[in-house]
Amino acid sequence: MIESSGGKSRSQFLASNEDRPEDRAPISEEALIAQAHETLDKLVRDGASRGDIKLITTALKELRYCFNVFSRYRSQRKISIFGSARLPPSDPSYQAAVTFARRLATEADYMVITGAGGGIMEAGHVGSGREKAIGINILLPFEQQSNAIIDGDSKLMNLKYFFTRKLLFVKESDAVACFPGGFGTQDETFETLTLIQTGKSHMQPVLLMDAPGGDYWDRWQDYVCEVLLARKLISVEDLSLYKVTNDIDEAINEVLTFYRVYHSARYVGRELVLRLQHPLSPALLEQIRSHFNDILVSGTFEQGGPSPAEGNEFPELTRLRFHFNRRNMGRLRQLIDTINREG
Repeated sequence: MIESSGGKSRSQFLASNEDRPEDRAPISEEALIAQAHETLDKLVRDGASRGDIKLITTALKELRYCFNVFSRYRSQRKISIFGSARLPPSDPSYQAAVTFARRLATEADYMVITGAGGGIMEAGHVGSGREKAIGINILLPFEQQSNAIIDGDSKLMNLKYFFTRKLLFVKESDAVACFPGGFGTQDETFETLTLIQTGKSHMQPVLLMDAPGGDYWDRWQDYVCEVLLARKLISVEDLSLYKVTNDIDEAINEVLTFYRVYHSARYVGRELVLRLQHPLSPALLEQIRSHFNDILVSGTFEQGGPSPAEGNEFPELTRLRFHFNRRNMGRLRQLIDTINREG
């Protein structure tokens, strides 16, 4: 039986402006709602077109509805699975996606988020079963309709805009698995990596998966290394943000090991706070202070309990605090991997 560490909070999504050091005091929910009303009033005063107002209104309606659906499952770990809608059940990648999703759902109690369509999206839901399936469907005039597993379920959301859909895929997930696919899969893969690389999303495992013997992501990796890395368009540390594999055991281990000691993170003032399942040993803490001082703006790594500024979020968890430079996300992932190896 595989064990999952369970749950996260909304503050794990690191793009929240209220956690930035330049903010002098927390903004109340009432004040945020007032800002939203003020923004809509300004649209009218600016003479915004009907199309612009309709876009914003539809996006807000979609997000409000989806946040309400996801709020029922925020304490449960989830994985987003991307991949082609065109692959049939006979395809090895489809079969690998079914097995991968089934094992995470049954052995680790993960829910499985997909785009709710056919192909790899359907495979993810076949593996998870209806009870643990979440669907974020995109309304298209062709190709996309809900698969039989999620169709008619209360956890199926139908959206008009790709940008709201992609936000939810990353914001609500604890891991991402990308199987072979076309432009859409490449878009979702690169956007996920971009959001993590730039610190606009929480750190999480990103798996680039294929069926045994498949070369889809190996060839993608060749391009990343021989073009992007060779031309210094990315850094070597960025390669730590994802894992290429066609081994299901390795993929599951990658997801669950990530949460072995590490739980979640948030910014408190200028400090990044990593929440941990248990305290680090003195030897490991000293190793971290020595090997990862390059990602510090000032000070060092300090271990302790929650601060009053964090409220009542996970008071039982240990904290590792440091003044992170908000730039070296690949190195941050390496730090998390180092922490998890002690578990």
